[in-house]
Amino acid sequence: MRTAVLRIDVDPARELTVERWGRGMGALRENAATLAAEILGDSAELPVRREVQMLIDTDDADASMSEAIRLCAKAFGTEPTASTITYVSRGTDDDAHGVLAGFGLTGEVAREPGTDGFDIVHVTLRAADLERIPESRIHTALEAALNCEVRIGTR
Repeated sequence: MRTAVLRIDVDPARELTVERWGRGMGALRENAATLAAEILGDSAELPVRREVQMLIDTDDADASMSEAIRLCAKAFGTEPTASTITYVSRGTDDDAHGVLAGFGLTGEVAREPGTDGFDIVHVTLRAADLERIPESRIHTALEAALNCEVRIGTR
């Protein structure tokens, strides 16, 4: 399971006042427990972008986004819209599998300690998958998510 950062524009019409923003953030923080989500940011200030950011552990970010939008609509009395979804990376094997899933791939992930104290992550993919998606894209995404050396092999 990965930690997603859900961004929701809670006030696309730009109608919220500072008071309504504060009340809405209070209500959202109370109801966020139903999603096991953490609300980021200061609830007292009305941001220019009027965007709420939530951290949530999920295997289905789209479903979580739909539920988050529903909670925001209830809390703010607006018609929120989805913004971007990104992921927090802790360098775990789950992060590696999440990156692969983002490409529509599955693979085997194994770690070994490197001589310099940093892990080397070996990822084994089907050869046919590398015909569909360039290895360099997968490699770059994995290294960014894992912050360690990545070696890709095929079976």
